[in-house]
Amino acid sequence: MMLSIRDLSVVFTDRGAPFTAVDRFCLDMDRGEVVGIVGESGSGKSMTAHALMGLIRRSQVTVSGSAVFEGIDLLALSREELRQYQGRDLSIIFQEPMTSLNPTMRIGKQVEESLRIHEKLSRAERKARALDAMALAGLPDPESVYPQYPHQLSGGMRQRVMIASALVLRPRLLIADEPTTALDVTIQAQILETLKDINRKEGTAILFISHDLGVVKALCGRVVVMKQGNIVESGAVDDVFYHPRAEYTKLLIASRPARKKLRGGGQDG
Repeated sequence: MMLSIRDLSVVFTDRGAPFTAVDRFCLDMDRGEVVGIVGESGSGKSMTAHALMGLIRRSQVTVSGSAVFEGIDLLALSREELRQYQGRDLSIIFQEPMTSLNPTMRIGKQVEESLRIHEKLSRAERKARALDAMALAGLPDPESVYPQYPHQLSGGMRQRVMIASALVLRPRLLIADEPTTALDVTIQAQILETLKDINRKEGTAILFISHDLGVVKALCGRVVVMKQGNIVESGAVDDVFYHPRAEYTKLLIASRPARKKLRGGGQDG
């Protein structure tokens, strides 16, 4: 077992009465597995991911439970101890790259950021590793993208830069927090295919966060459905998608707009 989460709870304590954003979340993931967490906005899915990555300010909330990753309880680590694992062993891709990428820094330098923190490499070695990660993320002609700035790239290419940044240290677990939401359906399909390739080629486990069961079905083997901080259903994707037990899951499926099956291909725009 690569990751075992038990009774993960996130409770806000700084806004009057305590508010439970995540309530006793449990999940096991094996190495190389792809698992989705799905639910509408405010269901607690992104808060769960941020708690695992140590991205929640502990002064504002109480985070409890355990998240044992490769034998280490991430929730028991100090901020400094957790920093040793962030980027190196587990990485996260965010929804909107324009708010995550530095607009004044060249793409190559941003992809290299984790290497500068965790590895002692020469400038040439860092660049070579960055170009490899950019190629793995599906960026066309990484050498030409390397010196560019974020505003010079399309939305799909910026998202691939975020993926490259997350992959540059070859993490064992990749958390993807709504990485395709802001993209049109063609580019969305390409990003999903890229994540599938990464999982196949690198054996990287992926925890994929989404509000869209259809997108989760296209990528994941298992899915957890969340509502108001609670797990309402979980299981194999096909079982949950075709034979949902929870009324909320049925509503999520019914609310999906009719559209063609996601396919790769087309230009990355």
